[in-house]
This record gives sequence, structure tokens and C-alpha cells, in this order.
Amino acid sequence: MKLFAFFMLCVGCFVAQLDMPSDSTHETSVQGWVMAIVMAFLSGLAGVYKEVVIRKHPSRDIKVHTFWFSLFGMVYNLIAFCNTDLDNAIFVGFFQGYSFNTICLIFAQTLSGVAVITVLKYADNIVKVYSTSVVMLLTTIGSSMFLVGFDLKVSFFAGLVLVLMSAIIHKLWNSSTRSLNHSEQGEMELSL
Repeated sequence: MKLFAFFMLCVGCFVAQLDMPSDSTHETSVQGWVMAIVMAFLSGLAGVYKEVVIRKHPSRDIKVHTFWFSLFGMVYNLIAFCNTDLDNAIFVGFFQGYSFNTICLIFAQTLSGVAVITVLKYADNIVKVYSTSVVMLLTTIGSSMFLVGFDLKVSFFAGLVLVLMSAIIHKLWNSSTRSLNHSEQGEMELSL
């Protein structure tokens, strides 16, 4: 049942990103699909690795783990920034072009990251995937209504319903298997 819930989560995220058919045609290249699959695989691998490291050293502060995990991204982004935009930042300013909406979205993503690392501290990687999916969809609703002003399609709300149903199924299945395991252990102890 957990596998079904996880499959439903994937389908929900896929459906939420569908666009209504239009007159223009878009071709998706094989390279794009391969890169998306590789990105999803590496993201999952990184999530599992992060969980292993956090569980291996539970006495360390979660902020220390977060810093070390993000250090590679900071160095990589600094190199990319120096390669592409350094001249523009020196002459015009680093935050040139940032609007209030941009700052709000950066703040929302920061809070999302803090929420994810908190979930990882107290739960496992699967719960993190669910929480990230739900937060991503809710952030899309909030930003589309208050910041950007674009209309969400019916497919987005259908995907949101699938994601929420998936999370509920996963939670209910976890609760029922835990209570079943506890009752089986109690019966084993009584029989001994």
C-alpha cells in the first residue's frame, strides 16, 4: 500500500505540472527526459545519504549538518556566478532587479528549507518527500494568488488532491501497520 501511495504522489506531481493543450506544439527531447530522470535519481540518493549522515551522528546540531551539506552548492554557485554575472554585479549591484515579489519568494524557499531539515531531524526521508511535495504545491498556490497573479489550471488542483490523498494513505497505512505490530508483539508476550 505504501508503494501505491508513493506512486500516487508521483502521478499527482506530474498531473499538477500538466498544461492545457494549446495550438503550439512542444517537443520534449530524449536528452531532457534523461536529465530529469538523472536529477530525480541523484536527488533521491542525496536525500538518503543525508538521512544516513544525520542518523549516524545524532549528537551533532542539525545546523552543522545543513551547513556542510550546502557548502558544495554554495561553492558551485559562486563559481557559476563569477563565470557569468560578476561584471554585472560589480557595476550595477548584486541585488539589481530584485523586486519585493522576488524577495518574498526567496524568503518562502528559505522557510521551506528550514521546514524540510526539521522534518528530516524528526522523521525519515519518505516523510521529507511528502512534506516537500505538499509545501511546493501550497507555495505555488500562495505565490500565484498573491505575488505573480497567474491562473492555476484544473490539472494543478487535481494533482494537489492526488498528492494530499497519497499523504493521507501513507499516514494511515503507517498507523495501521504500527498498531498491528504492537498488537502482535503483545500477543507474543502473552503466549510466552
